[in-house]
Amino acid sequence: MAAVSRKSATTRAVRGTLWVLFGLFFLFPLYAMADFSTRNLLGEGRTLQAWANLVSDEALFDSIITSLLLAVLTVAVMLVLLLPTMIWVRLRAPWASGLVEFLCLLPLTIPALVIVVGLRNVYLWVTYFLGESALTLTFVYVVVVLPFAYRALDGALSSIDLQTLSEASRSLGAGWLTTITRVIVPNVWSGVLAAAFISIAVVLGEFTIASLTGYNTLQVQIVAIGKADGPTSVAASLAVLLFGFVLLLGLSLFGRKKRA
Repeated sequence: MAAVSRKSATTRAVRGTLWVLFGLFFLFPLYAMADFSTRNLLGEGRTLQAWANLVSDEALFDSIITSLLLAVLTVAVMLVLLLPTMIWVRLRAPWASGLVEFLCLLPLTIPALVIVVGLRNVYLWVTYFLGESALTLTFVYVVVVLPFAYRALDGALSSIDLQTLSEASRSLGAGWLTTITRVIVPNVWSGVLAAAFISIAVVLGEFTIASLTGYNTLQVQIVAIGKADGPTSVAASLAVLLFGFVLLLGLSLFGRKKRA
């Protein structure tokens, strides 16, 4: 018993040490960003002017709102298109699962520059009908996030008996919409949250496509500001990282509450 107790104590000590080392590894860059963003480059002391610029700078504030709206729209469109399709393929057309997987993973093999060039003619019609709003990037971002969202949803759907759940729901008189929203989605909620978070992270961090298409998203504005105002650029980058952390924590807590 004493040997087992010593082994358990050693395991806890090693685990605690690893947690501390990993915490320092991730927190030190964040501390450096916070230190630089509050540094007064024109004199001594500290200043929060860089953080105040996140709201007072109209172009930067507009780009933040644009990127957040793009993230929300991308997640909504991606889930509405991808989740019912994957459910239908698993239930009615399992022979097409390989094709759907190939199409969803294909964007990983195509550089962002090629995607922009390939969609140029399509976007002429998109801008003709919907205008030249930056929110039209939603269609491109849905394609970009497909590989990551597909893997998250595929793992969640593979962990449940989809055929039995759907047949039981249908035998009780539920329609397909009710079956998906009230029976299947609660059982794959963790996968839905994972797909949503990954999609939001990809959209908020995307620079190449927005820059090549000439739209002013958050990352494009951060790069532009960084050429003249380093602290504000770093403050915006740190704010995005903190927002992602808070979002991940919130989704995790919401997912636990949903399962309970």
